[in-house]
Amino acid sequence: MKLCIFCSSNQQIDPDFFGLTHELGVWAAENSHSIVFGGHDAGLMHAVSKAAKEAGGQVIGVVPRKIEEMGRLSPYLDVHIPTENLTDRKDLMMAQSDAFIILPGGIGTLDELFTVAAAGTLQYHKKPLILWNMKGFWNSLIACMDDLQKKGVIRGEWHSMIKVADKLEDIIRFLD
Repeated sequence: MKLCIFCSSNQQIDPDFFGLTHELGVWAAENSHSIVFGGHDAGLMHAVSKAAKEAGGQVIGVVPRKIEEMGRLSPYLDVHIPTENLTDRKDLMMAQSDAFIILPGGIGTLDELFTVAAAGTLQYHKKPLILWNMKGFWNSLIACMDDLQKKGVIRGEWHSMIKVADKLEDIIRFLD
């Protein structure tokens, strides 16, 4: 499978997140899964691409022009797909990927999560979408989504659209 990883490109986050992300990259490579990611050379993006590449996996970077202009292109790319902007990037990542795994991240990661989730609710895809709740990182988002569900503004059960994983084993189970 091609696993799309949406995550932070920041360095100043919980160090444990880097270790867990490394485990994901190694597991993906060892199980012949490719990594599709945003092509940045820092943060969790760097961690997952480096781990997958060093474990013998394929790494596909879908990279907005601005990242390249900043000189922040990952050195671990097997396939480099340049894009003009973030909207093109998300569209290509959705088309290129078989499943989506959301790691800790900020505004960009939330944008990616909700773009993929909204596309799924409209049946543009039926691909797994997994929120990795590392060390409870997404607890406040989960509570917000539960509240929105209670208020009736989410059609269907959001937990059936977005699977919440607390550990790598949960992700593996959701992908089977």
